[in-house]
Amino acid sequence: MATIFDDIKYRMGNAPILKQLIYTNVGVFIAVHLAVVVLMLFNVTSHEWLSFLEVPSRLSALPYRFWTIFTYMFVHYDVWHLLFNMLWLYWFGSIYIQYFSQKHLSVLYIVGGLAGAALYLLSYNVFPYFADKQGMMCGASAAIMAIVFATAIRVPDYKVNLMFVGAVSLKYIAAVVIIIDLLSMTSPNAGGHFAHIGGALMGAIFALCWNRGKDILSPVNNLMDRIVSGWGRPKIRFKHTPSPKKKSAPKNNQSPNDAERKRPETDGEYRMRKKQEAEEIDRILDKIKKSGYSALTTEEKQRLFDVRKK
Repeated sequence: MATIFDDIKYRMGNAPILKQLIYTNVGVFIAVHLAVVVLMLFNVTSHEWLSFLEVPSRLSALPYRFWTIFTYMFVHYDVWHLLFNMLWLYWFGSIYIQYFSQKHLSVLYIVGGLAGAALYLLSYNVFPYFADKQGMMCGASAAIMAIVFATAIRVPDYKVNLMFVGAVSLKYIAAVVIIIDLLSMTSPNAGGHFAHIGGALMGAIFALCWNRGKDILSPVNNLMDRIVSGWGRPKIRFKHTPSPKKKSAPKNNQSPNDAERKRPETDGEYRMRKKQEAEEIDRILDKIKKSGYSALTTEEKQRLFDVRKK
């Protein structure tokens, strides 16, 4: 069993960010619904515990469930809810990473989801229409809307083929989606539509600033890098060792340092090396997008060439 979980952890750590987001959403869906099934076997049919994963509309409840502004964007009600969102995430995420970067995808997903939760809470606690209404919200739609609108603003004339319609520019898809949300602000899923608008606004602001040469997500990106690096850093363990003895010279005229370098990598060292290599490639690709291929140094061009050969 430990081997299975180690394999899943390894694959998750080395998968592209887009796949990691999809795997996380699917994994959470399976875990939540498996818990529901197990509880039903014990005649526990109440699903009130799910409220600890969803964003409450009441501000008074939020301090006791503050983590829900993060967890809600990975939780889905049913298979169709999950499938629809993951298809949108895959389609637009695949286009997004061509014009931004892998790291910006994960950061915008989180920030877009937070913006959606913020507008959801604001709408329920400001507009008189919701005075006698309460709700709970979950789903990745707001986070995905941020990605959709950032992509549509970055490359508005990029065309995708829609069934029965043909080639349609992203700007028209985004326009239709936001109009539907605006017209649905008093529907039974009003809170969800407000969240969509919040995510869309976040994605639009990010892309507009990016087009002007400013990355407003850079502070969040740096913070996430520090957190991930802290978790991934190998732990240092101290132990008592006997007095050093004179070591025999390594065979084949190798120095002790050479022999040390040729030892097999640990899993942690391998994952760290792969992470650093991926970050270096992301940095080079970002440089190409901003300044063109000619701006690369000889070492950076060689690095890209080596990656292509692999």
